[in-house]
Amino acid sequence: MQIVLILVPLVLLVVAIGILLFSWAVKSGQYDDLEGPAHRILYDDDEDRIPDEARVDKPSSGSAASAGDNAPPEKSDTRQGE
Repeated sequence: MQIVLILVPLVLLVVAIGILLFSWAVKSGQYDDLEGPAHRILYDDDEDRIPDEARVDKPSSGSAASAGDNAPPEKSDTRQGE
């Protein structure tokens, strides 16, 4: 029964410290935007770094090549004797 006299104030102290830390985190903005950084990487401005040759949606400037010219060669089925 003597341990209860020690544990109850100790638990109250730990709970008070937890509440203080949580309120500090909320006031400092730790929980403001949880999804923003995860989505920001998807919508990063990469347009300046992508070369014209690598862009799929726009043909490179000065080139009238069709989309079929840059396609990889088709692989034929060369298995024989099966």
